[in-house]
Amino acid sequence: MRQWLPDDTIWRNVRLATMDPEREAPYGMVEGHALVVRAGRIAAIVPEASLGNSHHHAHDMEGRLVTPGLIDCHTHLVFGGNRAGEWEQRLNGVSYQQISAGGGGINATVSATRTATPDQLLQLARARMHRLIKEGVTLLEIKSGYGLALAAEEKMLRVIAALAAEQVIEISPTLLAAHATPAEYRNDPDGYITLVCETLLPQLWEKGLFEAVDLFCESVGFTLAQSERVFRAAQALGIPVKGHVEQLSLLGGARLVSRYHGLSADHIEYLDEDGVAAMSRSGTVGVLLPGAFYFLKEQQRPPVALLRQYRVPMAVATDFNPGTSPFISLHLAMNMACVQFGLTPEEAWAGVTRHAAQALGRQATHGQLKAGYVADFNVWDAQQPVEILYEPGRNPLYQRIYRGQMT
Repeated sequence: MRQWLPDDTIWRNVRLATMDPEREAPYGMVEGHALVVRAGRIAAIVPEASLGNSHHHAHDMEGRLVTPGLIDCHTHLVFGGNRAGEWEQRLNGVSYQQISAGGGGINATVSATRTATPDQLLQLARARMHRLIKEGVTLLEIKSGYGLALAAEEKMLRVIAALAAEQVIEISPTLLAAHATPAEYRNDPDGYITLVCETLLPQLWEKGLFEAVDLFCESVGFTLAQSERVFRAAQALGIPVKGHVEQLSLLGGARLVSRYHGLSADHIEYLDEDGVAAMSRSGTVGVLLPGAFYFLKEQQRPPVALLRQYRVPMAVATDFNPGTSPFISLHLAMNMACVQFGLTPEEAWAGVTRHAAQALGRQATHGQLKAGYVADFNVWDAQQPVEILYEPGRNPLYQRIYRGQMT
């Protein structure tokens, strides 16, 4: 009989979808075992028979499904205003170029975000964050990128830090200053990249406000040369990188991200085999964002078969943002990844657990039910993992456990 410590907490009579690739069953499923939590970590997964008859911190889950906590590894959660009016204009036949010329597009969100107070941004972002929490998200990436100036980017990052300080979810902050060229640099994008590399990036890094650097390498964003300047500046400071790449065209952004051993290449609808091979060599995760694909009515799908062939991990995320993916449901993103991109349900689950953890550099501690990992997990009123993504709009979450505590 094992000896358990008085403060251990045990979840028993559960069906464990561990998402541990070392377990042969689909989803790393384990039957007839219990989950033991100690000091915010998973202490062990043990046979029910080893528990004895009683433990004063044992929770009987009556056969419910337990999975790792969900991880949304790509969001733009902090911003002011919304772009619903623009969407209506587009549906009524107004082009994006016309909307942008009239002050719309990303610069409309930049203007609203710059104008908003930190408290206003915090209130808006907190409400969005709690919608994800209610779906079972326990780890959340949030990008800056709607400030595009030193003070405004710092304001966004400090709002993200304030959300993290509430300790209801773990947050990974990302600097996305190279998101777009702000209006004041419209005729000098290289000058703006100089500002990012020489001012924004080093000063905000010195203040400890972010974990990684992201950028938008695209025909409507920044060139390969401009993007590489940002990556070189990040590399000089030892900062991990990632990139929005190959979303609307093939520029070679994924190869660039891979050359700098980036954490992830995101969107990747136009990714080619050379880019896939580069990602495979560098260990870069491919982050699939079906919400933007759907909302923009795109036709080019990510090369999922090639990603499988080269064994590139595929993460799935909401890409929640006001312009191209106003969907704040990771369950919906999982469903879309299967329906639109052809992922299997098990691949979608890996995409919001262990592969999403890898995209955030947390693969050794998050995304699996495994001894030593952080005790972030969900209990579902379900028998099989596919049920969570099968029926968007129905949320079968029964308990959300964050750092070993029920929330």
